[in-house]
Amino acid sequence: MEETVHVVAGWQVIAAAVIFLVCYAVIISEKINRSVIALSGALLMTVLGIVDLHGAYTKHIHWSTIFLLIGMMILVGIANKSGIFQFLAIWTARSAGGDPKKILIRLAVLTALGAAFIDNVTMVLLIAPITVAIANTLRISPIPLLITQILICNIGGAATLVGDPPNIMIGLAAGLTFNDFLIHVAPFIIVLTALAIVFLRFYYAKHLHVEEHYKQKLMEADPKEYIRDMTLAKKSIVVFALTMIGFLTHQYFHIEPAVVALTGGTLLMLIGTKEKDLEEVFHSVEWVTIFFFAGLFVLVGGLVEVGIIQKLATWMIEVTSGNMTLTSLIMLWGAGLASAIIDNIPLVATMIPMVQDMGAQMALAPTDMSTLWWSLALGACLGGNGTLIAASANLIVASVAAREGTPISFVDFLKVSIPVTLLTLVLATVYVYVVFIRLGFA
Repeated sequence: MEETVHVVAGWQVIAAAVIFLVCYAVIISEKINRSVIALSGALLMTVLGIVDLHGAYTKHIHWSTIFLLIGMMILVGIANKSGIFQFLAIWTARSAGGDPKKILIRLAVLTALGAAFIDNVTMVLLIAPITVAIANTLRISPIPLLITQILICNIGGAATLVGDPPNIMIGLAAGLTFNDFLIHVAPFIIVLTALAIVFLRFYYAKHLHVEEHYKQKLMEADPKEYIRDMTLAKKSIVVFALTMIGFLTHQYFHIEPAVVALTGGTLLMLIGTKEKDLEEVFHSVEWVTIFFFAGLFVLVGGLVEVGIIQKLATWMIEVTSGNMTLTSLIMLWGAGLASAIIDNIPLVATMIPMVQDMGAQMALAPTDMSTLWWSLALGACLGGNGTLIAASANLIVASVAAREGTPISFVDFLKVSIPVTLLTLVLATVYVYVVFIRLGFA
């Protein structure tokens, strides 16, 4: 990296910083599609010679992240055609006897599980419209249920490697496996999820009263009617289970998580999709998101090439005087508070090379390095609950609510999101300090 920094012209350093900051500001404003902005910034970095095109392909674009996302999108897209997710949501609501308080809890648990193993953006896309339909049947406001799903989705997504895009990025950059997340983070996230659900159940209790005949109407709904293709549903369950087994065992067979996800998606295409439906399957891939990631990686690569990331890492070390405890906790809260204001995906993309540079400059031991990665992961995911614009899942649920004529107020969301975010970050601070720093279990 040093050689690259020495040959970079001063104007390129300024240009890289300006391009990045302008793109970041426009992405936050949401005035223009974020994928278009990320690609525009990436192209400017290339045209100005800040990032070499070959270097962009081979060094800066994290292909393993992109292929993992594509594989999971194909798998979930095909499974969704069967109606299995809609079946689960209706079955869950009926199992609660039509009681909205129990429905809130059970849909929250379903959301947490789905966010951990599907990814939180896809999970809310699947469950939010069904939640609105359930609330309309019961003649209650869907907002308490939807806000609960946003908050639980961001917490639950932190539990696994594939649960939240920032985790995918961090895990692959740091060499953390699916099992590493299950061992080091998942137990803590289960506790956080339970605490958050209890809080939300009592916070929204007064809004969750329903007349008996509306409950009966929901109980009359048959979940099986939502299964559009039983054969595909069974195949989807089998392939999804095999994919999860692949994630759990991939390190023993030296297979990358991206290969596991692509194998699952491809297998379900082979056994569950007809030739005429293949084009529709590929349309289920969120290409806008994929191109956003590609452009974003090159944007951040520009900062790496001109040495800005290295300077930020050096500054961070100087501020903390190399103290690992202080560095880890600043990483946790810095990522958490920043994620509450801006989307955590571009934030983490920027932070990853900074953490790598800090590790190199401080010559950190593997345990200390892992502590920084876990701090970043927890801060970025939990901070996504801070505001309505903090994470992609939040915006998706907000758009569903607005489309159904029950928009979620930014201020009303803050009233519940701020205490949940602060509580989870405080508990995460205790967890990082005791488990990772004091006990060295990183």
